[in-house]
Amino acid sequence: MNHNLINIHNLHATINNVPILQGINLTIKPGEIHAIMGKNGSGKSTLAKVIAGHPSYNITHGDIQFNGQSILNMNPEDRAIKGIFLAFQYPIEIPGVSNADFLRIAYNAKQKAYRQKELDPLSFFELINEYVKKIDMNPQFLSRNVNEGFSGGEKKKNEILQMILLDSKLGILDEIDSGLDIDALKNISTSINSILTNEKSVMIITHYQRILDYIIPNYIHIMEDGKIIYTGNAETAKQLEKYGYESIIDKQISNN
Repeated sequence: MNHNLINIHNLHATINNVPILQGINLTIKPGEIHAIMGKNGSGKSTLAKVIAGHPSYNITHGDIQFNGQSILNMNPEDRAIKGIFLAFQYPIEIPGVSNADFLRIAYNAKQKAYRQKELDPLSFFELINEYVKKIDMNPQFLSRNVNEGFSGGEKKKNEILQMILLDSKLGILDEIDSGLDIDALKNISTSINSILTNEKSVMIITHYQRILDYIIPNYIHIMEDGKIIYTGNAETAKQLEKYGYESIIDKQISNN
């Protein structure tokens, strides 16, 4: 495929009139893995939320096109139905709602939007169990309340389950590695790698190189002050681990 899945052009965004994104240009094709890295406050998580349609952010300039269509005026629900999924750094707990019911409601909302058959609880249980097996998740988590009492790794795996259930075309993983020990990190990475195809793309937002040892990106973008200041390949993460962000930031400043 040669077309772009998402094309972000000269994107500027503010929150409470404070500029956060200051001219983002980014193109992701189907099947690509992109990592967004940078120091705290560089704008990484803001970029993720703006793509997903978070209402607190105001886009003042630029455009986001998804599959050739501008999504700036789309609400978050419609963006999700189109195929954009944001996995949160801190997934929320929903007491009193079983995971299976939550997932079925989300799945049927997308089916309804595409005028396809909605599933009753029994039919859905058969479907979701196939996905649960695929990512090696304990099926008991389906009967528990959403994220209630889940470990960090279990919450993150539940996000991955939602992403594959909704057949998302672009998975935005916002610091999905935060708070995970090495075993949980390997487990999550294996789950993500198992669902990657030539049609699905992933954007990994992270501080650390370690997840990129297991999910190998095509490109790594370094953000600073709301802009992408450098784009490199998978080796870039190893350079960052060795020399730190300042090495790249100083180099870009001197080049300009």
